[in-house]
Amino acid sequence: MKNDYDVLIAGSGVAGLYAALNFAPDVRVLVLAKKELTLCNSFLAQGGVAAVVDKENDDFRLHVADTLIAGGYKNDLRSLEILVNEGPEDVLRLAKEMGVDFDRDPQHHISMTLEGGHSRRRILHHKDSTGREITEKLLAAAQSRPNITFMDHAQLMNLIPAGGGFWAELLVAEQPKVLSCSYCVLCTGGIGRVYPYTTNSAIATGDGITLAYELGARIKNLHLVQFHPTAFAAAHGRERFLISEAVRGEGAMLLNCHKERFMQNYDERGELAPRDVVSRCIMQEAARTGSEEFYLDIRFRGETFIKNRFPMIYERCLEEGVDITKDLIPVFPCQHYLMGGIDVNVYGDTTVDRLYAAGECSHTGVHGLNRLASNSLLEALVFARRTTYDISRRMRHEVSEVVGPRPEMSTEGQEMHPGHRTAIRQIMQKAWFVTPDYDAAREGLTQAEAILEDLRSGGYALTTDWVEAKSLATVCTIILRELLEEQEKKARETGRE
Repeated sequence: MKNDYDVLIAGSGVAGLYAALNFAPDVRVLVLAKKELTLCNSFLAQGGVAAVVDKENDDFRLHVADTLIAGGYKNDLRSLEILVNEGPEDVLRLAKEMGVDFDRDPQHHISMTLEGGHSRRRILHHKDSTGREITEKLLAAAQSRPNITFMDHAQLMNLIPAGGGFWAELLVAEQPKVLSCSYCVLCTGGIGRVYPYTTNSAIATGDGITLAYELGARIKNLHLVQFHPTAFAAAHGRERFLISEAVRGEGAMLLNCHKERFMQNYDERGELAPRDVVSRCIMQEAARTGSEEFYLDIRFRGETFIKNRFPMIYERCLEEGVDITKDLIPVFPCQHYLMGGIDVNVYGDTTVDRLYAAGECSHTGVHGLNRLASNSLLEALVFARRTTYDISRRMRHEVSEVVGPRPEMSTEGQEMHPGHRTAIRQIMQKAWFVTPDYDAAREGLTQAEAILEDLRSGGYALTTDWVEAKSLATVCTIILRELLEEQEKKARETGRE
């Protein structure tokens, strides 16, 4: 008996969609979206995708060097060289085969911009909504393929290894469903909702990472969280929209509460230093001035340029009462990205048989300690494609058939204790925001472990809310444990010196 699907892909962002499109037409693929098909972090990506496509003015070695500098030289060099060397072909394929409309200059050459940490203009973009453009075009292409099936409002609850594949337990519109697959690719995005304020979408609760962890997969460097220096400092709302790195790439100045530039006092690269550097400098300047009021000033570029280059940011700020052609943009650091995750090899293979991961939930090592701007979409494309190589190779040589009866899935249980998610967010914000607070991390870890134990053993009903709460608590405990282990390691090294 054949499994229900050859490949189950959890996540409908760039990594999930590109992986689906790279399978042969006879491979039966199911793509799960936790909410709507377009609700993902990929859709929110503004700046663009970094790739060396202008070989006259750029060089692969420069892209590698820039990424190493941003990542504190802790990057996995093999993965990084694969990313930089193979990435341009994937990016150009988006335009040639998928119809992605990258901005072009008057001579119809692809227009490239500069972002923090890059030594060359190598960011391909579609105005300031590149992620949306890529996601929509990939989704349209995938929906036209008869071998690709989509299921939205589908929460992957559990994977049960069963010989030649997995039994997958789902909640589809909160109703239980069990199906079988030969391989699973987790493309479930980041962990932003573990913080009170994040640029991430509502789906970013670390579900894929938690599921892999519970299956015994190796999780690596989950404490390497990136805080973007310029999220819009909204007065309300948990989700903070991003003021793209590209705004500073086009010359925007970062100002303190006195409306004075200050970055040059901390780093010679000024506003175009890597994200982690700019975020720490903002926090230092906040301590010096006693104020958390910071602004971006792009007004000097003029109304026509701003509206054409950053139409989405212009409209979004206008909704908040800020006209960026005339007003300063209030900004402050905010949780943005995850460099760690489910540890994978260069083909997206995890330490659990038949389980793969790609995109933000995975740890390829390409980013090191801090992701270079616009390398995230590139990583999603390159390593999602490479997962399909390994799965396709295995499909030619292996029998794939789950063993045993189809599991019975019960969702019965008591109502979940309220307040767990809020408590986890408060713990994380206090323990690890831009710079870690190790005392708060120790105290927070004890609290988070108690919350996680309650969620696991409390007999709660299986709902999407319960899954997300358990994921957030799991992610929180892993991050805080890693932080404290890093502190102990540094203390030992200092002692030896």
